[in-house]
Amino acid sequence: MRSPLLLVAAALLLTFQISYGAQGTAAPVGNSGEAGKIRVAEAAMMAAGEEKGAAGYMSYYADDAVELPNGEPAQQGKATIAKGMGFLNDKTNRLTWTPSHVDVAASGDLGYSYGNYEFRSVGKDGKPAVERGKYATVWKKQKDGQWKVVLDMGNANSESK
Repeated sequence: MRSPLLLVAAALLLTFQISYGAQGTAAPVGNSGEAGKIRVAEAAMMAAGEEKGAAGYMSYYADDAVELPNGEPAQQGKATIAKGMGFLNDKTNRLTWTPSHVDVAASGDLGYSYGNYEFRSVGKDGKPAVERGKYATVWKKQKDGQWKVVLDMGNANSESK
């Protein structure tokens, strides 16, 4: 009689420990699976922009992408957006960003990221300039399995922050 009771108690304790341990060791949301692939794509996009300028950066945009620039009208289509990205060809300019969150829809074909960016340049007065802000990007998995930007927007922080 004692053995079955001990066996049930041990099984319940083991079940609790396995359940609790699995919750404690799960990968943080946005760091694994398709979300992890978006994080990798973001890092590769930043590196491509630094190495190849606007062409490298824009290679991560879908043809039908939309850009929502701060204080300006929406720009539709990769070709239109690319016209405004020439500043990335100037090696004195440096655009970096860090995603603070990435998530993917249950369907696995649409995701988003948001975080903070920093843009370093040389102002018209010849002095270094730094703009910091935040961004949000919507990513869509393409037929070939690659993630591409379909919607991007960013805005600068106010100078007082």
